[in-house]
Amino acid sequence: MERKLAAIMAADVVGYSKLMAEDEIGTLAALKQHRKVDFDPEVAERGGRIVKLMGDGVLVEFPSVVDAVECALAIQKALAGQGGKIRLRIGINLGDVIIDGDDIYGDGVNVAARLEAFADPGSICISGTAYDTVAGKVGCEFEDCGLQPLKNIAKPIRIYRVRQRNGSHSGQFAPVPAPATSDKPSIAVLPFANMSGDKEQDYFSDGITEDIITDLSRISQLFVIARNSTFSYKGRAVKAQQISTDLGAKFLVEGSVRKAGNRVRVTAQLIDGRSGGHIWADRYDRDLTDVFKVQDDITKNIVDALKVAIAPNERQAIERIPTQNLAAYDCYLRGRQFLHEMTRENLEHARKMFLDAVTLDPEYAIALTGLADCDAIFYNFYSSDRTFIEAAISNSKKALRLDPRLAEAHASMGLALSYGGDETAAEPVFKIAIELDPMLYEAYWYFGFAKAMRGDFEAAAHLFSQASRVRGDDLQSKMMLMNALFGLGREADMLSVANETFTIAARRLELNPDDSRAAYIGAHALIHLNDKPRARQWVNIAASLDSTDPRTTYNLACAYSMLEETEKALDFLELSIKAGRPVRLREWARIDPDLKAVRDDQRFEALMELWRESATGGPPLT
Repeated sequence: MERKLAAIMAADVVGYSKLMAEDEIGTLAALKQHRKVDFDPEVAERGGRIVKLMGDGVLVEFPSVVDAVECALAIQKALAGQGGKIRLRIGINLGDVIIDGDDIYGDGVNVAARLEAFADPGSICISGTAYDTVAGKVGCEFEDCGLQPLKNIAKPIRIYRVRQRNGSHSGQFAPVPAPATSDKPSIAVLPFANMSGDKEQDYFSDGITEDIITDLSRISQLFVIARNSTFSYKGRAVKAQQISTDLGAKFLVEGSVRKAGNRVRVTAQLIDGRSGGHIWADRYDRDLTDVFKVQDDITKNIVDALKVAIAPNERQAIERIPTQNLAAYDCYLRGRQFLHEMTRENLEHARKMFLDAVTLDPEYAIALTGLADCDAIFYNFYSSDRTFIEAAISNSKKALRLDPRLAEAHASMGLALSYGGDETAAEPVFKIAIELDPMLYEAYWYFGFAKAMRGDFEAAAHLFSQASRVRGDDLQSKMMLMNALFGLGREADMLSVANETFTIAARRLELNPDDSRAAYIGAHALIHLNDKPRARQWVNIAASLDSTDPRTTYNLACAYSMLEETEKALDFLELSIKAGRPVRLREWARIDPDLKAVRDDQRFEALMELWRESATGGPPLT
């Protein structure tokens, strides 16, 4: 059989079955009219050949990717202009095909079909091979959506979403923006570049970025885009105008940080997102002791340039210096970076950093909250020693005495109370934290986990979604969001989250091949995407990297349960129990949606009894 390289376009009608059920004659007439007036003429004009019609879909071969993309753009523009009920999803691929008479087969066709399935209604997605050929040659722009797993395709495919020149687009792979819904100036702070020549210094430049976002968020007359939306552009060369359109931000802030010895250089600039022009820019060469003054100056200069009024209490909050001890601040930033990744090892590193910060400055309120969080999380996942939770409550109280309006301190107190078993007292404390800082990741994540533990998956899904919105690169909130959506049976939403989760997990594992957490969370995402062969590979990777941590082995048990491999699931659950998984999480195992497939097995009940005995002086775990 003959093979050749071909540009393939796959398209299908959105909601075809529903349209036919509601109005069969009208739907068929509308489709016929669309093909006659728009689709077929556009295909013919660009030398395309309709290979086959498949009820609600069509497969077209083109002489070039340029022809395929231009045709798809013309078709989608025509349909959008009609405002009718017919909408298409379109996928385009450049790949190897097998010619069999008038028909074509092969991976080139299969990938195009999967791209079409992943496109949103009215949108166009193209593969990386197609992008390499067409970029710069057609009247549109492209958004890099990263590597995406496609069903029954062996390897992830890099996908690009097509964007009209006017900025209109759709598609599920975009950064999740927080669109401006008011007349307030909208602003996005992009990750400040680390210019120190040392990747290990990323924590410092990221920390300054986050602190500036926090300060700007305190100003009621500004609409500040969430951290996750801006940090999704870290390390990517994207034009200001495109980022502005993506995020709905009229203004952008970008800059760089160079830390050397006791000196720091910070550059910052405010950009008009529409024109790309600079509104304000400055460079600060200061002693490290002035780092808070630099952040304060940047915030004030931005506000002055935008001619925004600051209320007295807002100015006071911005000007407040959290600590006079720069060594303590450095420890705090390191601890915060470790706490973003809640593995046992990172928790231990984070706890040491926060403890060092508090030792250096006993009145450093936000460092006390970090220390409290580490103790509470360690107690919940790794220890039955209540001194951890008592320390968490004590340090949260200290932080609240030092700063009663510190949202992080309220979130830490809510976490300690909920993990300590007082969910009733924890809930109003969480709500205060969110009221004080609606962009506080910890408040949503901690509150979400408390809701999940009580079986309230609807509330948990909302809170984990909010946590993921604030910190888009966080795998833990996405994993728990998949879990809650799975429990609620919301498959479409779960698949969207699973796609995003796998992309992040794959990138993490590529950067750090020893990251067992990325491996098992990636496995969970692949299971939800129904790619079980690759999911098993990822589970095996996670098990080979870490088969002793009780949190890892529990999540491997969940993965095997969802893969319907009961014995392996129960083996890993037993490993988790024997490794010291706290007995308070026993009740979570009884309601965890990921373990649903094994709960009717007799061995599961035996393990629940073994787990109970581990905390009641029963037979020792051997």
